[in-house]
Amino acid sequence: MNLGRLGIGALTAAVFAVGLWAGIGSAGWLNTDVQAVGLTGTLGAAKEVPKPQGVSANAGGRFAGGLTRSGTGGSVSWRLTFHGLTGKAAAAHIHLAKPGKVGGVAVALCGPCRSGTRGTAKVSARTIAALLGGGAYVNVHTAKNPAGEIRGQIRKGGTALPPPTTTTTSTTPTYTDPSYPP
Repeated sequence: MNLGRLGIGALTAAVFAVGLWAGIGSAGWLNTDVQAVGLTGTLGAAKEVPKPQGVSANAGGRFAGGLTRSGTGGSVSWRLTFHGLTGKAAAAHIHLAKPGKVGGVAVALCGPCRSGTRGTAKVSARTIAALLGGGAYVNVHTAKNPAGEIRGQIRKGGTALPPPTTTTTSTTPTYTDPSYPP
């Protein structure tokens, strides 16, 4: 089959247009994108900034979430598990910053916290962009390491976690995202 120059060019343009449209939708540039996106994060002491003190090598945790966009904002549902901390978890948050950097709190997950806590919070477009672009992390704070004991960068992937039912939610988060409400 010989498509010729015009056929190859038209096919390339069509593939590019479909890819661009899909990219625009998944980047949140379209307000009609309401399908939940999976979020994951693996927490560890080695990823925390500044480095925590006296943490066991087996300390760690997992963050699993689902991000649903609506209009210019959206909501994130999560489940946070952790183990091996130096003491009780005083609080856990989603912060906005790239790996190796410290950032401000966007979403308070719990405080005090128990492993397995779940919740849902409304988030702004700024927080959505950070969650989808690798610019957000989760960390768990303890009395011994108040700046954070374990940390994990949030990345897109996995199965989207559905919102918990109101009867099983174990946390009532406060929303500290400076741009929420929009």
